[in-house]
Amino acid sequence: MDRKSFSYWFVTYLAILTLFFNDYVSSFPSGYNNGPGPQGYGLVSNLDYRFYDRSCPRLQMIVKSGVWKAFKVDSRIAASILRLHFHDCFVNGCDGSILLEDTEDFRGEKNARPNRNSVRGFEVIENIKSDIESSCPLTVSCADIVALAAREAVVLTGGPFWPVPLGRRDSLTASEQAANTNLPSPFEPLANITAKFVALGLDLKDVVVLSGAHTIGFAQCFVFKHRLFNFKGSGQPDPNLAASSVLLSKLKNTCPNVDSSDSKLAALDAASAVKFDNAYYVNLMNNVGLLDSDQTLMTDSTAAALVKSYSENPYLFSRDFAVSMVKMGNIGVMTGSDGVIRAKCGFPG
Repeated sequence: MDRKSFSYWFVTYLAILTLFFNDYVSSFPSGYNNGPGPQGYGLVSNLDYRFYDRSCPRLQMIVKSGVWKAFKVDSRIAASILRLHFHDCFVNGCDGSILLEDTEDFRGEKNARPNRNSVRGFEVIENIKSDIESSCPLTVSCADIVALAAREAVVLTGGPFWPVPLGRRDSLTASEQAANTNLPSPFEPLANITAKFVALGLDLKDVVVLSGAHTIGFAQCFVFKHRLFNFKGSGQPDPNLAASSVLLSKLKNTCPNVDSSDSKLAALDAASAVKFDNAYYVNLMNNVGLLDSDQTLMTDSTAAALVKSYSENPYLFSRDFAVSMVKMGNIGVMTGSDGVIRAKCGFPG
């Protein structure tokens, strides 16, 4: 290829890339810019995509490397880190409070009912924090590390990339009670789950989109075992699952109807448990969502229409997932002089 041809090819490539990026980022809620003041969806954010460009220029590479190292050892960790971010943001905002150990002054969120023996990835975040402290002492918050790590976990499993606004500060406390109250449960009806989202400035679309995170990861048997053996006290399986005899048989083998199977694991999306794609929505269209809170999306006409769209259009799902993750990542953030930058993520001081 001669120089003239190469130059033409390179300029064309940059033009296409610019158009794609502008289209992708322009789909983000307009409230999420880098300016101060009230933002869209009832949230307030002073976050900045380039917050650490000067103070910690290697930050994103350090986070990416830390997530990759953990993923090589345990492919489940991608879904665990994504869930960690979700559970952090839904309890008093995205402030890293879920990472705190119990102290004499408070009972933290780690051992709250939705998190106990369930939420994982704490050591991954702590290891990344340690590496960052070596390069940029007392500069990067644990809350920002969790937000970046969640993005890297999605990208690593084949999902979309999105720019993460940064500048969050860490909380000094955590609340077991708030975690028990605020986190949506897989046993709750859709109306209750949606209400918890709305209370944080999110909406039904965000419920449907963020539920798509269940395209990766696993659930413990006790969360869905009633659907296999005694759905709504009938003594029979959920008719939706029963319609797929192969899946039902497989799940019963994994989760026999005994207490000792409660902590065993089954893939949330059996078609692609470690691949971030739109198969989750295809499952819902086929009435084989694993959790009650998954399949119940099909009981609402608005939610069901979104499920259908995402089952048919993986690009649309990827785009909307990125948008909803940015929205969620702005819930209740502390910036400026509020909060602290922890030296270790598990301890407030």
